[in-house]
Amino acid sequence: MTTACILGCAGPRLSAEEKAFFRDAQPWGFILFKRNVESPDQVRALTAALRACVDRADAPVLIDQEGGRVQRLGPPHWPAYPSGRAYGQLAPSLRREMARLGARLIAHDLAGVGINVDCLPVLDVPATGAHDVIGDRAYAASADGVASLGRAAAEGLMAGGVLPVVKHIPGHGRAGADSHQALPVVEASLAELDASDFAPFRVLSDMPMAMTAHVVYTAIDAAGPATTSARVIGEIVRGAIGFQGLLMSDDLSMKALSGDLAELANASLSAGCDIALHCNGDPAEMQAVVAGSWPLAGEAEARAKAALARIVRMPEPLDAAAARARLDAAFAGRLAA
Repeated sequence: MTTACILGCAGPRLSAEEKAFFRDAQPWGFILFKRNVESPDQVRALTAALRACVDRADAPVLIDQEGGRVQRLGPPHWPAYPSGRAYGQLAPSLRREMARLGARLIAHDLAGVGINVDCLPVLDVPATGAHDVIGDRAYAASADGVASLGRAAAEGLMAGGVLPVVKHIPGHGRAGADSHQALPVVEASLAELDASDFAPFRVLSDMPMAMTAHVVYTAIDAAGPATTSARVIGEIVRGAIGFQGLLMSDDLSMKALSGDLAELANASLSAGCDIALHCNGDPAEMQAVVAGSWPLAGEAEARAKAALARIVRMPEPLDAAAARARLDAAFAGRLAA
């Protein structure tokens, strides 16, 4: 029976203990970080080993491969890619084409090593004075610009057989703190949030997957962050935004959240997340997350199946060398970080 969680692993190869744990826990999917990456052959072997543990050939293996400062696969084995902001700074006639092409090339890289989900595009709209945890990860300063390039990037990933995960729903751009380190509290009015922060997510509400924001929105629920707020998920994510795809939490081990990880996993699922995400690969923490999660069933299971069904089995043809040359030419050789 599949458990409604996504887990990480400690290093570039699975230990015997990890294999046994994953076989018993049966997480829905896995996520990789730089600590798990050495070379293409090694990553390919690791993704195969993870899927063998749960005996599901289509088990999702995720990664954060945005480009810029958030890129888990990088030189010398993989190219560096531009940040989101770099696409938004191109000539208007090139922005959407290059955002799609960059994502199509990322999908080519990921699919080649067995990764089928990318935590991209970032749909957060940056706000003046906010913490730079989003910063140049944002495609543009406006909601319309973010939505346009986010759509292009999502289309590029899907054309290459990789599912996009829109993040961080319902919006992290106003956060005055980095949720990896502290819990951000946003005091904007509901009207302000709806007009700007929610807008790109509404435009891309047809996407297969989304990741929550560990952010408190006092105008909606002052008691807790979106990840564990039934009101934010029910009224805003599923309601005002209209997102009906698979909803996963952001990483439960981030310092924005406090408390027992079993309780946090249970709280996120109880609030309306379909999947609890835990990333750091710590064995004791993963055991707690699994203990606090429950079997993937009902509407959550239906959304999970619907998401995986959208993986394109025959990717759009790509001349990778020509595409990379085109991308490089658009940026005049300056792949921005």
